Amino acid sequence: MSTEQKRGLLERLDAGAVICAEGYLFELERRGYLQAGAFVPEVVLDHPDVVKQLHREFIRAGSDIVEAFTYYGHREKMRLVGKEDLLEPLNRQALAIAKEAAEEAVGEPLLVAGNICNTNIYDHNDSGVGATIRSMYEEQVGWAVDAGVDLIIAETFPYLGEAMIALEVAKQSGVPVVVTFALHRGGGLRDGDPVDVACKKLEDAGADVVGLNCARGPATILPFAKKVREAVSCHVAAVPVPYRTGNDQPTMQSLQDPACDCIPDERPFPIALDPFTCNRFEIGAFAAEAYAIGIHYLGICCGNAPHHTRQMAEALGRHPPASKYSADMTKHYAFGSDKSLKQHNQDYTKDL
Repeated sequence: MSTEQKRGLLERLDAGAVICAEGYLFELERRGYLQAGAFVPEVVLDHPDVVKQLHREFIRAGSDIVEAFTYYGHREKMRLVGKEDLLEPLNRQALAIAKEAAEEAVGEPLLVAGNICNTNIYDHNDSGVGATIRSMYEEQVGWAVDAGVDLIIAETFPYLGEAMIALEVAKQSGVPVVVTFALHRGGGLRDGDPVDVACKKLEDAGADVVGLNCARGPATILPFAKKVREAVSCHVAAVPVPYRTGNDQPTMQSLQDPACDCIPDERPFPIALDPFTCNRFEIGAFAAEAYAIGIHYLGICCGNAPHHTRQMAEALGRHPPASKYSADMTKHYAFGSDKSLKQHNQDYTKDL
């Protein structure tokens, strides 16, 4: 447990990069503890030790923020799976797990984040739904405040209107608020604004950090993140998914895999995205480029794994604990350069 003085989010961002490892939904689904589809984080209650271990792995890899796993842990999602009675226990447990994991870390104290997200019931043509959504956020933010979080992350919004409701509620916490949009295939928000305009509106309404997360990979999120950086004066977030998206298929949901004829519905999203996964060096290159243009809040969303986070940290000049085991090919029997290696193995590399 660290005894150093804890710096706040904005102080850290002013001084340099802050990394927030995300991706709990996909990683815990891969490990067999969470069901794809509804993506409700019941693992928080069913297997809290597994959630804490993933927090530990992201911390070792270089994450500065431990984000409580309450993504999709809101009332609408719990209603969908018939477990609204578990809403408060799930949220409080997730917050407690995140705090415990953060307190185990050595070195500079880590930041603990509460998390709220898109509800999937917002409709900009339905003025009556706003009160229901506000109530949902008030519950989650209230529990986060009770837990003593250092910031609130409000994320993955396809609508400016919904993001504004989240921001208004989150600001009542008294801690810094990060608000990020998810841009789908068309590249704009569902209620009309370009993302840079929407982010400026969020900044004017009091958001401390604005930007983008999820949906798009490094190649297709960065052009929009640059526009946001040019439009606002506050700090900017860029938290892509680690998938190779491109102009024709700019989001993970739109990716297609013609090389495989056995995927249900012929749609790789969300559980057959493996062939599209970015390697660690692509993530490092993204982090370096984003930081070079003044984007200081960085992370990786759905699909992230600890080696991605470690590479991001190393690309930003850091040496987290997991870097002890970063690749060193000099000792590889065939591709290495150590003078004690057998020459006949190195001569055979062309046949490998």
